[in-house]
Amino acid sequence: MEENEAKKEQQTQPPLFDQLKEYAEIRFKLAKYQAVDGGSAIFASLIADVVVAISMLLAFVFASFTLAFYLAEVLQSYWGGFGCVALLYLLIATFIKVYKRTIEKPIANAFVRKIFKNRNND
Repeated sequence: MEENEAKKEQQTQPPLFDQLKEYAEIRFKLAKYQAVDGGSAIFASLIADVVVAISMLLAFVFASFTLAFYLAEVLQSYWGGFGCVALLYLLIATFIKVYKRTIEKPIANAFVRKIFKNRNND
């Protein structure tokens, strides 16, 4: 009699191994979907940032030409106007070179925060 009850109970519940196997498969699928979701969010954010960076670069280049032509008009010399703009960029580059460590750290921190912000939105 106890054997019949044990067999009925065994037939109604799948074996533990099958449950563990199904659980592992579901966890694997979930991890895969979360990875795809996180990767696509980071990729989309990266594309948007690249478009913004290119737009800003183009605006910067055209603003540089505008400033150079304006200074050329004021100084009555093209080489003087463009030379002043080149000198301005040389000063900016020197400043960045001197304070490189101070500038790098906040940029790196912002990048890491952006990555983890996208990962935590899952």
